[in-house]
Amino acid sequence: MTDRSNDETIGITRRETLHGGAVASLALATPPAPAAAQLPAPARLPAHAREFGLQLATSINGEPVSVAIDARSSLLDVLREGLGLTGAKKGCDHGQCGACTVHLDGRRVASCLTLAAKADGREIVTIEGIADGETLHPMQQAFIDHDALQCGYCTPGQIMAAIACVKEGHASSREEIREYMSGNICRCGAYVGIVAAIEQASTKMRRA
Repeated sequence: MTDRSNDETIGITRRETLHGGAVASLALATPPAPAAAQLPAPARLPAHAREFGLQLATSINGEPVSVAIDARSSLLDVLREGLGLTGAKKGCDHGQCGACTVHLDGRRVASCLTLAAKADGREIVTIEGIADGETLHPMQQAFIDHDALQCGYCTPGQIMAAIACVKEGHASSREEIREYMSGNICRCGAYVGIVAAIEQASTKMRRA
């Protein structure tokens, strides 16, 4: 009776004590709401970038092209998003996989790392422009003949690099082909077929 009298005097029961403790624990475990993030004001872009004021005049697959571009755009983005030439692929976007390879003035380049503005007045060739009408380029045909692909995602870049490899004079042996094609990654592992395709196509390309 003494204990009950004391509880009534204080005005707190054991159930109320346990409930209050649980509420307090939950409150402590819940982190406070973060203060509103103080983000820096966005940098003001140059007028020519905001208004797409740069005009790119170039030749793509033998056709004159003039298009307004953002000064910051990569050649790959202009080809794919601006002109609908989606053969060149965006693989790593860091110039490490070769899926975006195109030819610029006859030299292979990683179009993801090439500013489109640098192509002004120059000649660009993409995978869409290497066939002769309905007749495939010898390198395209060789890739088919040797099953030099699986998923096909890297294949356009592989073919463009392979054509350059032959034209540069680096297809005299399998070892040389592997070395000068090392910048193009095939995640499916079709390297044996790729080397064989380059060997076959190089013979036909030299005759042409």
